[in-house]
Amino acid sequence: MDVTTNQTAAQPAAPWSAVFALSLCASTLVASEWMPVSLLTPIADSLDLTEGQAGQAISISGLFAILTSLFISAATRGVDRRSVLLWLSGITIVSGVFVAFAPGYPVFMVGRALVGIAVGGFWSMSAATMIRIVPGKDVPRALAILNGGNALATTVAAPLGSFLGQYIGWRGAFFSVVPVAVLTLLWQFFTLPGMPSQERASPAAAFKVLRRPEVPYGMIAAALFFLGQFSLFTYLRPFFEMVTRVEATTVSVLLLVMGVAGLVGTSLIGLVIRQRLYASLVLMPFAMAVMAVALTAYGSSLGATAALMFLWGFVGTAAPVGWWTWLSRALPDDAEAGGGLMVAVVQCAITIGAAGGGVLFDGGGYRATFLFSAVILALSSSVILIGAFRRRVRARPQCAACVPASLAS
Repeated sequence: MDVTTNQTAAQPAAPWSAVFALSLCASTLVASEWMPVSLLTPIADSLDLTEGQAGQAISISGLFAILTSLFISAATRGVDRRSVLLWLSGITIVSGVFVAFAPGYPVFMVGRALVGIAVGGFWSMSAATMIRIVPGKDVPRALAILNGGNALATTVAAPLGSFLGQYIGWRGAFFSVVPVAVLTLLWQFFTLPGMPSQERASPAAAFKVLRRPEVPYGMIAAALFFLGQFSLFTYLRPFFEMVTRVEATTVSVLLLVMGVAGLVGTSLIGLVIRQRLYASLVLMPFAMAVMAVALTAYGSSLGATAALMFLWGFVGTAAPVGWWTWLSRALPDDAEAGGGLMVAVVQCAITIGAAGGGVLFDGGGYRATFLFSAVILALSSSVILIGAFRRRVRARPQCAACVPASLAS
């Protein structure tokens, strides 16, 4: 029996179990990636760092995610995609162990670099994997389940990390991800079908989509959005402790409020972007810029901060859905290459945002960081507005040309 027959026979066996295994993998990776956000203060104290230096744990994972997302397809040509996914899960386990038992800053950063490799590799392959393991009519449902794991982890990772950090320390909080990663690896091992490599693209393929007229504006606007978002988001815990003056338990509650709002926003945004995609992409970063400024003015009030965190989570967690929808419309015939570039753009923006926000936080305090975030988010809104305007201008001649043809027919 040949490989094709084996794959066909394996595919119906447990496709939805494999989908849920990948959803759990997404949750594990997101939890691992964003755990430092709620643990910056204890990490900094334990390793004798500033909060800004501890924030570079986000930057290093983002840097390695960028490199991996751009080149993993070309680097693993000829390798079964099932094997690649299993190796990425194994790297997640090793990363958790390195971080939890790091004797100092260098080993800690090596562990964070490893999780970046896993994140970049997994997300660049995720959509293509779903397309291959379920029938075509079920792909939207499978992708929804996958992104549900992402949204759930985004909701609970920061508050759960803060909560666990109080009782088992930041090292214990990081190590708690390891058993889940082991379960994820085993679940994928028993449910993922064989997926022989079909990749023939060169390492530069992702960059070729930038030749499309609409794509550069969207990619730049997305980069600015995530840069502005994470230059603020990464340093929320020290802001809560120094400005709002709350204890660790209240920090967990504020982060949970933001996460729950994100779940609500993610579930509702589809109703809006279906008809008003560009309007949403313009308004969301502008609204978050206003929130960033408001935090500098009213951050000492717990009630105002809680309300602003709800709004920030509602908009900020839902916004990526809008950007991936834009990608599917802008590159319907080249979504895989565009997806790899989008992952790189997002991770690059997160890296620069976390690093730049840390430098500003250490040098100028929270006001410098939050106002920087507001300016960058406003720029994102401006760039996508210009892109939308130019898109409309390009469309007008086409529509005018279509009128005589339509009448003639």
